[in-house]
Amino acid sequence: MALLDKMNWRYAAKKMDPAKKVPQDKLERILEAIRLAPTSSGLQPYEVFVVTNKEVLERIKPIAHNQAQITDGSHLLVFAAWDNYTPERINMMFDLTNKERGFTSEGWENYRKMLLSNYPARPAEVNFEHAARQSYIGMTAALVAAAFEEVDATPMEGFDPAALDEILGLRAKGLRSTVIVPLGYREADKDWLVSLKKVRRARADFIREVA
Repeated sequence: MALLDKMNWRYAAKKMDPAKKVPQDKLERILEAIRLAPTSSGLQPYEVFVVTNKEVLERIKPIAHNQAQITDGSHLLVFAAWDNYTPERINMMFDLTNKERGFTSEGWENYRKMLLSNYPARPAEVNFEHAARQSYIGMTAALVAAAFEEVDATPMEGFDPAALDEILGLRAKGLRSTVIVPLGYREADKDWLVSLKKVRRARADFIREVA
């Protein structure tokens, strides 16, 4: 119930208080929730950039429809997906898994070979779109974790990805931006959305059970 109470509390804050900063311990727990989020084949095909540099945020704001949360928020999370699946990236994650677990297995190595034979052969754009969808799983983990910490988090697709990639130098890193999330604290007396009732479809109209 505690988590559901927090999910009812959260909303996409439209006005954040620039004077309030998210404590480092809360930020770290939100970031750890992202890191622990599931991804297809455990590849974690995206990275998260935590932007606090004021000059950089001021450059991002105009290419994000001048949304005030970009600069008023405490931190800006930028999710950036791999631009492609390469043998090097796939092997990196499989090798890390073997190292951390201290063993390997025939089935696991056969799975590695299957991915190596299929993923790199696909068009880069197909692979990017797949990786981008994985980044949204991490974004969702961030929203839930932020709610649990009573930190406001506003997911945004309303920005120019190519321009953001240029500002952060993402393409040179083999990454492309997918979604951004300002973190901060609502300025309730200046946010028109804060007092409005949360509206969601009724369970009967939303959940379909196949028994």
